[in-house]
Amino acid sequence: MKFFGSSGIRGLANVEITPAVAMRLGSALATIHDGGSVVIGRDTRITGPMLEAALSSGVTSCGADARHVGVLPTPVVAWLTRELEADAGVAITASHNPPEYNGFKAFNHHGMSLTEAEQAEVEALMESGEFDYAPWDCVGSAEELDATAMYLEAVDDFVDVGRGWRVACDCFCGATTAVVTDAFDGEGLTPSIINGDPDGHFPAGTPEPTVESLGRLGSYVRQIGAEVGFGFDGDGDRMMAVDDAGTPVDGDRLLAAYAGYVCERRGGGTVVTHVGASMCVDDAVSRAGGKVVRVRVGDAYITEEIQRRMAVFGGEPIGAWILPEFQLCPDGVVSALKLLEAMEDRDQTLREFVAGVPEYPTLSAKAETRQKARVMERVLEGYSSVFGDVKEVNRVDGVRLRLDDGWVLIRASGTEPIIRLSAEGKNKKAAEDLITKGKTLIKQSEERS
Repeated sequence: MKFFGSSGIRGLANVEITPAVAMRLGSALATIHDGGSVVIGRDTRITGPMLEAALSSGVTSCGADARHVGVLPTPVVAWLTRELEADAGVAITASHNPPEYNGFKAFNHHGMSLTEAEQAEVEALMESGEFDYAPWDCVGSAEELDATAMYLEAVDDFVDVGRGWRVACDCFCGATTAVVTDAFDGEGLTPSIINGDPDGHFPAGTPEPTVESLGRLGSYVRQIGAEVGFGFDGDGDRMMAVDDAGTPVDGDRLLAAYAGYVCERRGGGTVVTHVGASMCVDDAVSRAGGKVVRVRVGDAYITEEIQRRMAVFGGEPIGAWILPEFQLCPDGVVSALKLLEAMEDRDQTLREFVAGVPEYPTLSAKAETRQKARVMERVLEGYSSVFGDVKEVNRVDGVRLRLDDGWVLIRASGTEPIIRLSAEGKNKKAAEDLITKGKTLIKQSEERS
């Protein structure tokens, strides 16, 4: 699509993401819903108010009411879209991208990211410009709502943390600054926070909790003697954790440990993740009596599959966890609190909570080609001649081959003339062999194209 990617609409603010694009999105949503109402929130980026005004104009020009909820995490905007019975919702955000970026994450009335079909409908209208503009006396209204208390009350009802954990948080100056203190206070916790002032310039650095950026939080955890630390991305739909030694916990292992915990407590169930997540997720979930379903990369695909299969949990290793009992949007703050609840239930530290989940070596590589589509066709036709006994083939996003000693994912780049390989093995040699065979398969496939 021209506008929508795997995580909404994103680009350089005032270059690719302009007020004109915002107006088109607002008008498209209002036209599709024949008026109605649209919840609008934003993260802390300095271009947010500019885009908010334009988006609101597009919404109201086509007869819908714009309900502005201010600076809030994306999951709060999604939750309010459902709870306020709005027809759609939009979070103005570029998530973990640097401050010069911005974008839009659109939600349907369920409070979940637009499905592919819904995105296609919106995109077609944005391109055609065939909007249903309202007569002058039927334009929509724009109102500001302070609905944060509704969300915080729902979090308090959903989470049950009973002991006084010593918690540290790094908000990266993003949208979680609006709710994190009150959400933790609701559970009797007083988090110690760094980078807790909202600032769209992101002076603490790009608002993404990675192993490197979490080093700052790890030092703070050690300094104050916290038991656990949580880092949140710019719009608050992702959470990563560090243990009491200040060491970041691998995102795959954390996802696997919590997924296993949920299945254990529910007596099984389905967990949804994407094709690039570690096989340690399968280990933990199958051990707890559940099963794993894999979809394309992107939380929109995961939420759609969770709803379709009535799954008990889903998420991505980057820290985007979806707790369907609460809502169908990843929520970093709620995920952090539910992780504390699980640790408390098991009477374990974070290190103990993930201790039973293995860490497998992963490798990646790439191969240049000018015939991506043809090569991928040949890969699908000829994989057995190179890999032999393949246990499972997943084609939802490239070609993912599961074998006894690991898996390999072969995907064509969407923007470059290359094919990417990712592999995970039960040991380093197995991972290296998978990459080697993957390169061989691509070379043979190109020769046959």
